Amino acid sequence: MKPLFDHRQVSRAFSRAAGGYASAAALQREVSSRLMESLDYLDDPGLGRAPPEVVVDLGAGPGHGTAALQKRWPKAQVLAVDLALGMLAEARRNTAGPRFNPFARKPGLVCADARALPLRDRSVDVLFSNLCLQWVEDLPAVFAGFRRVLKPEGLLLLSTFGPGTLSELREAFAAADEAPHVSLFPAIGQFGDALIEAGFKDPVLDRDEFRLGHPDLGHLMRELRTIGATNAMAGRRRSLTGRARFARAAEAYEAMRGGDGQLPATWEVIYAQAWGPPPGAPIRVGGVDEVQVPLDSIKVRRRGQPPA
Repeated sequence: MKPLFDHRQVSRAFSRAAGGYASAAALQREVSSRLMESLDYLDDPGLGRAPPEVVVDLGAGPGHGTAALQKRWPKAQVLAVDLALGMLAEARRNTAGPRFNPFARKPGLVCADARALPLRDRSVDVLFSNLCLQWVEDLPAVFAGFRRVLKPEGLLLLSTFGPGTLSELREAFAAADEAPHVSLFPAIGQFGDALIEAGFKDPVLDRDEFRLGHPDLGHLMRELRTIGATNAMAGRRRSLTGRARFARAAEAYEAMRGGDGQLPATWEVIYAQAWGPPPGAPIRVGGVDEVQVPLDSIKVRRRGQPPA
């Protein structure tokens, strides 16, 4: 598959944005808060579930979600995983904990790609990911990796941006330039299909739509740079957007100004929850169910030994 995104650009953009990310990422915090509410289910004493031992915050960013997960389950090993070293440096500061309590458990920090998690098979109880997977083009492959590391009955809980995100900005730049200026994100149907193909149990999907206002195009573009949400498509224009193209885009965007005097910016958010399947459950590959059988479940009889 030809890469849709330039993952080196994703890493660079978020590393550069690490210092100011938290001050501008109000939407990301709100989505994380809504996603966290689903974790209350695991703490229901009526279920009789043991607390999770290993929790992964994938695409941890500056680590605020990681800190919340560690606070929720203080005895768990919480891992903050991010592709951007700059974000992990922020996460280290934000998850350091009180200096007067040297015995408090600290989250681990892992610089890794969501497409190749350096974790053991069936080792994770909860895999939490807030607004990270929109930068991944091959969802079935990524979900196969998630299934590999998630324990049977482990929880997969994630959010991502949908294709309606920044539709106004995309339309404005399309009027000014043929080159893509806004990244394309998967639809909720693609997301659900990829979860089913990977063999996850009982997937549940939902969506929200947030509509934010900005005084002008320059304000929106500066905010996107502050949170690292720059255009990361492999086919993007590699030179700077010229003044003439920017002016044409601003003029096209101006026609969308609402009655409140603001330029609209839509953010579509997709939420998904699913459970790790039991060992040996089929995974769909190319439309065909494949079954993986653990080697330790295959009985071996020595030559000359009578059958059991």
